[in-house]
Amino acid sequence: MTPKIERFLADRPPTPCLVVDLDVVRNRYQTLKRELPVADVYYAVKANPARPVLDLLVGLGSCFDAASLQEVEACLASGAKPKAISYGNTVKKEADIAGAFAKGVDLYAFDSAEELEKLARAAPGARVYCRIITSNGGAQWPLSRKFGCDLDMARDLMIRARTLGLDAYGLSFHVGSQQTDPMQWDVAIGRAAMVFSDLRHHGIEVKMLNLGGGFPAHYREDIPEFGAFADTIMKAMTRHFGNALPEMIIEPGRSVVGDAGVLESEVVLVAKRGYKDASRWVYLDVGKFGGLAETMDEAIQYRIRAAGVGGRSSRVVIAGPTCDSVDTLYEKAGYRLPDALKAGDRLRLMSAGAYTTTYASIGFNGFAPLREHYI
Repeated sequence: MTPKIERFLADRPPTPCLVVDLDVVRNRYQTLKRELPVADVYYAVKANPARPVLDLLVGLGSCFDAASLQEVEACLASGAKPKAISYGNTVKKEADIAGAFAKGVDLYAFDSAEELEKLARAAPGARVYCRIITSNGGAQWPLSRKFGCDLDMARDLMIRARTLGLDAYGLSFHVGSQQTDPMQWDVAIGRAAMVFSDLRHHGIEVKMLNLGGGFPAHYREDIPEFGAFADTIMKAMTRHFGNALPEMIIEPGRSVVGDAGVLESEVVLVAKRGYKDASRWVYLDVGKFGGLAETMDEAIQYRIRAAGVGGRSSRVVIAGPTCDSVDTLYEKAGYRLPDALKAGDRLRLMSAGAYTTTYASIGFNGFAPLREHYI
C-alpha cells in the first residue's frame, strides 16, 4: 500500500477495483535493470497489458514479451519498436505469425516441429528461439509440461530451423511463475548450456539465452529480493559459459506490476453454515471469475487487510459472489479476519497488480469486469 493508493481509496471508489501506482512499476523496472544490467528486459505483457503500464515502460526503454498478435499490436500502439518485441507464445496461429511479421516483429519462440514449419512459412528468415523443459520446483504457479521440449529435441529443432532458412537465434526456459527458489535458474542455465555446446558441434553458434520470467511478487510468504536472483543467475552464467556470455533476456511480469496494485473489494455477506461451524464464510464482490483466477487450488495467496475494521480475529473461508461453488478462494489456507467484519466493509488484497484484470470474465453472472485505475 503506497500513500498514493491510500489517498485514492479514501474516496471509496466503486468496488471491486484495482488501483495501480505507476511509480512502483517504474521503480521495479529500474531495480531489474540495475541488479541485472547485462540482460535485456522484455516485460511480459500478459501480466497487465494496461495502456498506462505499456506507455510507461516504452518510455523507460523496455522491450516486450507478447503472447498474441493483439498484445503485439498493443505494444506498437504504445510506441514500442517492432524489433523490441518478442512473440513468446509457442502456440500461434500461422495467420497471427504472418500478421506480426508484417508489422516488423522478427523474434519468435517455438518448441515443436509443426510450429517451426509455420514460422518458416509465415516469417521467413526470422530469429527464432526454442523453449526447453525445465523443473518448476519452488514455483507457486507451475507451468507444467504444456510448453517446452526435451534437450535432444531442442537440438534437432534448432538444426532444422537453420535448414528452413530461419536464424537459429536462441534458447529459452521458464522456471515457473512466482518462483521463490533462485537455484532453479542455476539448474535451468546448466541444462541450456548443454544444448549450446551440442549445437556448437553442429556448426550453430547460438547467440541468445532467454531466462524467462517467474520472478516473484510479495504475497503472504517472505521472498528473496531480486538481487538474490540476479546474483544466482550471473554466477550460473559465468560457471557454464565463462567469458563468452550469450545475449541474455529476462521476461518479468509479476515482479514488475504485482506489488504496484491493490484490489479493493466490498464484503457482501458474512455467514456460518451451521451452529458448530468453526469458520465464518466471508463473501466478497470479486472472486475467481472477476480477476482472482490465481487463487485456484489456493496457489497465489494475497495478503488481505480489512479497511478500518479491527479487534479480535478468527478463521474464515473467503469466497466470491457468483452462484458457482468453484468460486471459493481460500478454505484451507488459514486466513483470519476481524470478528467485527460485516457486509458493506471493505477488504484490500495487496500485490494484486498482476494477472487480475486480464483474468476477469466479461459479465459472468452479470457482474461487471474489474475496474482499473492507474495513478
